[in-house]
Amino acid sequence: MTQHFTLRLVQSRMLAPGVRHLAFERVDGAPFAFVPGQFLQIHFAYTDGKPTKRSYSVATVAARQGEAVRRIEIAVSFVPGGAASALFAHLDEGGTVEASGPYGRFVLGDADTNRRYLLIATGTGVTPYRAMLPQLTGLMRARDLDVVLVYGARSEAELLYGGEFAAFAAAHPRFRFIPCFSRGARAQPGPHDHLGYVQTALPRLAPDAAGDIAYLCGNPNMVDACFEALKQAGVPVPHIRREKYVSSR
Repeated sequence: MTQHFTLRLVQSRMLAPGVRHLAFERVDGAPFAFVPGQFLQIHFAYTDGKPTKRSYSVATVAARQGEAVRRIEIAVSFVPGGAASALFAHLDEGGTVEASGPYGRFVLGDADTNRRYLLIATGTGVTPYRAMLPQLTGLMRARDLDVVLVYGARSEAELLYGGEFAAFAAAHPRFRFIPCFSRGARAQPGPHDHLGYVQTALPRLAPDAAGDIAYLCGNPNMVDACFEALKQAGVPVPHIRREKYVSSR
């Protein structure tokens, strides 16, 4: 159920140049219930007083699948001249913001019977997949399911939560993590690294029209390119679920 509440910043760190990880708690002390893949909205005002809002996927990894959380984590990209960027750039620990949520249907389907999930992202579009990890753990244990995360960044420095996804893959044999680098290889390439944009990695996955469900999140150009490639491979449109991230000023 959608609620309006005040959040207090309790922790922050830089994930990459221009991207900050923020952890909040509700001022009223209440837990936050959400479905992995959903987002919240931050409400604030422009310098002229006009109200506005920005949407951010919840990146929190719950201790147990379906558990309400005390900390609400998001990843924020800083856009030069952006109103939200100015808000977060000057928000110190202990500072508060107004928020509402959860929203969205970019979630794993309760009735899905697919054999594989293809989770495809660029930039901060990877945050909903971080939140899905406990749910994916349960699904991989419960049925015959593989999961592939294909994540695009320009360089290793911009690979958000890369260490976490690599560790998860090492602990779960049915989960494969494919980092894609568009600006050249990293100094110590991983076994599944791919050079190029994420859409150029799709052929090596051999999309299966009968067994795959794909999620696309991030840069609109990537989402559109992967959507067309998956359609050409025969994946039914209802099995291609999309969420585009557009940088707002």
